[in-house]
Amino acid sequence: MAAQAVESTAVTALRSVLHRVRHAAERSSRHAEDVRVVAVSKTKPLSLIRQVYDAGHRCFGENYVQEFIEKAPQLPKDIDWHFIGHLQSNKAKSLLAAVPNLSMVQGVDNEKVITKNKFIFTYSKLIKFVTQRPIEIQIANHLDRAVSSIGRKPLAVMVQVNTSGEISKSGIEPASCVDLVKHVKFNCPNLVFSGLMTIGMPDYTSTPENFKTLSRCRSEVCKEIGMVENQCELSMGMSGDFEMAIEMGSTNVRIGSTIFGPREYAKKQ
Repeated sequence: MAAQAVESTAVTALRSVLHRVRHAAERSSRHAEDVRVVAVSKTKPLSLIRQVYDAGHRCFGENYVQEFIEKAPQLPKDIDWHFIGHLQSNKAKSLLAAVPNLSMVQGVDNEKVITKNKFIFTYSKLIKFVTQRPIEIQIANHLDRAVSSIGRKPLAVMVQVNTSGEISKSGIEPASCVDLVKHVKFNCPNLVFSGLMTIGMPDYTSTPENFKTLSRCRSEVCKEIGMVENQCELSMGMSGDFEMAIEMGSTNVRIGSTIFGPREYAKKQ
């Protein structure tokens, strides 16, 4: 009985979110259909996801590859799955193989690997040449090859931009956004560039500026690649700020705890 009560609460919460999305869209002179709601179900049981699915929702998102590949095969095949966040290059192929109905990866960025110190000698003098030099490895390249090797249809991707400047966050710097988008669009035939994604500050103090930065990135990107701006998605806004995000142009909001309740992380032994 308790489990059923929790699941019913999730459905009620979903309806409330969709209602709020509709009003936020109307305030920005748009339609609710212009905004995709991704129900982020990380750490949540299959039964709870299925309850939201049975209520008519079809777009879900996950953040952890291992959890994702365990859950997805046990759920209906018509779910529109999104992977959200930084995808490690060595896990790209296993994710694609396990989730054939993965429709989008929101989080293509640059994976940085730090090299060891390098030294050079000049006659009798030892000079430290490079210390912790970052080598950028395109996640996009790994995804592109993985899609090709599996033989599935091209995969939609969003480029993740670190608009808050936090070291702890994944995503490329805004200044590098255009270059990575051009790489995805023109050098990765098995990927479809769909838009830009960002995660704002945890306390929402700089959220408006984060969203403005992503919008500016979209303008620059579209100008460089000749894309109409309304065809370039903006994924910004989560449980605490999705209405503001929609009013500022978001076409994709990622809602987790507001629908499913607080995260349930396993306790460390």
